[in-house]
Amino acid sequence: MPEEKKCQVRDCKEDNHKTVPADLASKVFSFDTKLTKVHLCKEHYKKYKKETKKERETQRADWV
Repeated sequence: MPEEKKCQVRDCKEDNHKTVPADLASKVFSFDTKLTKVHLCKEHYKKYKKETKKERETQRADWV
């Protein structure tokens, strides 16, 4: 059985909820290594969404 992934925010031991781009997540949290994607638990994902809302909206507007 595969091992459950854990939240990659420093000092967090919760299970993975969502995987997000590391460049945006690193503006909110500090990570131990340089990655392209990071796993976040439910609590950290909510904080990530709240604090990167404007940047994510800007990125979506660039797609059109």
